[in-house]
Amino acid sequence: MKIAILAPIAWRTPPRQYGPWEQVASNVAEGLVARGLEVTLFATADSLTQGTLKYSSPCGYAEDSSLDPKVEECLHISHLMEQASQFDLIHNHFDFLPLTYSRLIRTPMITTIHGFSSPRIVPVYKKYNESTSYVSISNSDRHPELRYLTTVYNGINPAEFTFQAQPQDYLLFFGRIHPEKGTYEAIQIAKAAKRPLIISGLVQDQRYFEEKVQPYLDDDQVLYVGNAGPAQRDKLLRNAYALLHPISFEEPFGLSVAEAMFCGTPVIAFRRGSMPELIQHEKTGFLVETTHEAAEAVERIATLDRQACRTWASSQFSVDKMVDGYLKAYEAVLDQVPG
Repeated sequence: MKIAILAPIAWRTPPRQYGPWEQVASNVAEGLVARGLEVTLFATADSLTQGTLKYSSPCGYAEDSSLDPKVEECLHISHLMEQASQFDLIHNHFDFLPLTYSRLIRTPMITTIHGFSSPRIVPVYKKYNESTSYVSISNSDRHPELRYLTTVYNGINPAEFTFQAQPQDYLLFFGRIHPEKGTYEAIQIAKAAKRPLIISGLVQDQRYFEEKVQPYLDDDQVLYVGNAGPAQRDKLLRNAYALLHPISFEEPFGLSVAEAMFCGTPVIAFRRGSMPELIQHEKTGFLVETTHEAAEAVERIATLDRQACRTWASSQFSVDKMVDGYLKAYEAVLDQVPG
């Protein structure tokens, strides 16, 4: 089976730091290669893979301001579509734009929907409802007007995350610095719980950072350490007393939540989006409604078994489990191909 994986190109695949879609595309590609499949990854020229790499963009356009995002996206997608006949199946991780090619090629395409950036993009998905196959990354993120082949949770490589039975005393916020991710709320939770807080992530909203985060930074109780790469990410997650995830939107998945649990670190999250699917309430973390409840939950973290967090994450969110899910999806789609 020859599989083409179409990754996004905002960042390298896998990303050096931030880039969740690129990370998942990489995990899928490498997981398939490990199973002996012939995989071609369409990504940036500096991407890394054990499969075959094809590219049109020298690097991620978010990493080089001289690149025009729309131009690079058009060249990237067309680069795959013009050689689509070489593959048995295309696995699209690039959102909705590649769908517009799906009726112009014979190769079947599966699209993993990593979330809806806006309701305005839904009409594109609806148009291709009958001619392509959609996979959701959580049951909560399914749009009622779309037809889904299956749900496959994002898979993580356990080898990249170290289990830590005895953590330090700090709380951790790990994610985009943006209102919907709840950085400010995490600060309020930590202050109420009287514990230090480390913040790590890409500043996606500079004004929010300057007005709601920066005034609280003191290099002691509230510390911002920048956008962490893989090694620092593992260290921060495994040594944290708990991960705070006070989101204000219906998050489709939340990689940092699963990654924290792989390290044995429980998660305190607002009960929104996919959080009830990722977190076992009162076993691997706590699902709460308010910052006050979250601060109270911090006091209960010691009642949780960190090994249970690792066991749960390994059973639900590993690369192997994800690859199993996608292989079943591929077979289901290929079985429908005439001839």
